[in-house]
Amino acid sequence: MTTSMKNFFKTLVVKILTFEAKLLLRRAKPQIIAVTGSVGKTSTKDAIYQAIRGKVAARKSEKSYNSELGVPLTVLGLESAWNNPVLWLKNIIDGFFHALFPINYPTVLILEMGVDRPGDMKHLTSWIKPDIVVLTRLPDIPVHVEHFGSPEAVVAEKLILLNALHQNGILVYNRDDDKADEAARNMRQKSVSYGRYAPADLTATGDKILYQDSVPIGMSFRIDGENDHAEFLVTGALGVQYAYNFAAAGAVAAQFGISLQECADQLARHTPATGRMRLIDGIKDSTIIDDTYNSSPVAALQALSTLGELRGVNRRIAVLGDMLELGRYSVEAHQQLGEQAALTSDILITVGVRARGIASGALKAGMKAEQIHQFDEVTTAGRELQNLLQPGDSVLVKGSQGMRMERIVLEVMNEPDRAEELLVRQGAVWQSIN
Repeated sequence: MTTSMKNFFKTLVVKILTFEAKLLLRRAKPQIIAVTGSVGKTSTKDAIYQAIRGKVAARKSEKSYNSELGVPLTVLGLESAWNNPVLWLKNIIDGFFHALFPINYPTVLILEMGVDRPGDMKHLTSWIKPDIVVLTRLPDIPVHVEHFGSPEAVVAEKLILLNALHQNGILVYNRDDDKADEAARNMRQKSVSYGRYAPADLTATGDKILYQDSVPIGMSFRIDGENDHAEFLVTGALGVQYAYNFAAAGAVAAQFGISLQECADQLARHTPATGRMRLIDGIKDSTIIDDTYNSSPVAALQALSTLGELRGVNRRIAVLGDMLELGRYSVEAHQQLGEQAALTSDILITVGVRARGIASGALKAGMKAEQIHQFDEVTTAGRELQNLLQPGDSVLVKGSQGMRMERIVLEVMNEPDRAEELLVRQGAVWQSIN
């Protein structure tokens, strides 16, 4: 099938599934919670689902279904058929029946809504009218910026979602993010803030890493509301972003009459998504922080900050791959990441052509050349990491999706036979992609 035929086929499928999804929403009339931002959409969406699922019948976007194709699939309760036209035809037929006969449809839909190119959010909001919008972070250099004229254009595209919020809807937003805070001040609808540093309706404090026999196993923090508070536990993952994710979930859950303590109890059973700062046992008694789902400047800096907070470990090793789709901001962003790596890691391993800028930034920030190892692709980097590892090392692995950094984790994880359970992109289709 030629590229033009594939594009035509995709456009046709999107139009048909979107029509079916619109029909289904008109018939079932669920409450819609829409999550957007440039950082933390999937983890926030997952936390919200876990927090409210015991109280209401809810459905969430599976994986990161946040596009013009992923959103209607979520609404219809269908899975991607990838490159299989027969399965896409089956999806269309199934979608038709779901739309006409919405039996036991969930009362709440939690949708992740992202943008790759100009016009994406405008298209989605032409038929999605949320009751609650959750706005995470809008950093200075967002991912996908190379497809837009400027970072401001990316932010403007995402904020189109706020214009689609129902008149009596609610905006839940990150008070620590200046752009999100400004957007909230311009809203007529009710807004509820959450944060870690700025005063907010829900504030997370006291986040700390938990250890067992000097090995990091998770983290804890407290969230305070106006007349409510609770201690929250994250098992098997690290990073202050979980404090933000859980605070956002608490703010949404409150709209359904769920207390912070009920939220904490529900989220204590939450399994963080693969590739999002997940803790994995490594070979030679090492610990891997697997953050390989994707990468953007602000998320990578945050991950390095978490690596630097670890105590009682042998060495902190940062394995960082190219950050893609940054356009003219790429050189500056990679060099800044290198400067942070020099402050928070003992050994730096870079993977990819763009990541050479990370090495350059680290050198300029005072990291010694013998502490830095540069590779062009993941296979060699993974094998060399095996040789470098020592007992007690903690290793952060992060890079953009296209770099396939999870293959490095596979090389050094202690139980590679559990890769399908523990790592991102382990399905047959992903495994067939080089």
